[in-house]
Amino acid sequence: MPRVTPSRGRKDTAALSQLCLYSAGHFWVDFSCALLLLASIYGTGEWVLCALLYNFCAFALQMPIGLLADRMGRTAPLAALGCALAAAGWGLNTVPVAAAITAGVGNACFHVGGGMAVLRRKINRAASLGVFVSPGAFGIYLGSLLGRQGGLPGWAAAVGLILFALIFLLETRRTGESSSPQRPVPDRRGMFVLVCCFLVVVLRSYLGMVLSFPWKTGGWAFVLTCALVLGKAVGGFFGDRLGMARASIFSLGPAAVLFCFSGFPWVGTAAVFLFNMTMPITLWAAAQLLPPGFAFGTLTFALFLGFLPALMGWPVLFTGEIGYAAAALCSLILLALGLKRGRF
Repeated sequence: MPRVTPSRGRKDTAALSQLCLYSAGHFWVDFSCALLLLASIYGTGEWVLCALLYNFCAFALQMPIGLLADRMGRTAPLAALGCALAAAGWGLNTVPVAAAITAGVGNACFHVGGGMAVLRRKINRAASLGVFVSPGAFGIYLGSLLGRQGGLPGWAAAVGLILFALIFLLETRRTGESSSPQRPVPDRRGMFVLVCCFLVVVLRSYLGMVLSFPWKTGGWAFVLTCALVLGKAVGGFFGDRLGMARASIFSLGPAAVLFCFSGFPWVGTAAVFLFNMTMPITLWAAAQLLPPGFAFGTLTFALFLGFLPALMGWPVLFTGEIGYAAAALCSLILLALGLKRGRF
């Protein structure tokens, strides 16, 4: 049985503490941004423009921000800056376009800073990635819900963001920051893996925007959100335990079958849970080939591309139970090919 030294125990405790902090911060940043959009901007004449600008800044800008962050090597200050900018969005809520851009850039900075910090600590583990990314979906759901109902004043969300910014800065002083692993430029095989992961994320994002169940109302909407969140969290643990390719097959294969019968609430919920399990797996695979900031930014740019058709009102490609199953099957083929080619 391996012996756990005190220094290793302290490192593991520090890594767990950091993961919990950034995961909680992820929830609050996404919650606050969704609350801002729905409580202060929705219904204004600039709503469509603001939604497009926010999503562009929050997701597409993570790629150049990630490149800069990899070069600078500082994660916590970037995450703290993201929280501060998201809080500043509330101060600009009387100017919808400015508020959307500021909050979107803040969201991007936090995600890159937090994602890099988690990737640096556990670069060869997908479980921590799943734990970090999963609370964001619940934050968006709750922020959107309260934004429509007017259940929380904006100043409370902004104060929470400022507190998180201070906590991240203090945590850096206490634990320090580890350096980013060096990654060579991906060869032809590596580029094939990246393209496959990129397309899988585009498909997952697109399906998340167009997915529609007749029973998705009231309490079932909450249950479906919980399934999405838990799927992302559990997927990383399955990937570490079973291997990434095997975990992808065991999640996307059954998801494709269950989507064929997703008119039944529990079956559709299970399909959504399984379909989202590959979120940390695709991010883990990208992080094996690219520096952490750029890896995170590359796949969030794929998320933006998946959002874009719905934001622009383009015709829906995957509709109904068979369409959802086809999207899951396409994702399975792409990810299995990519992971096999990459020999992960």
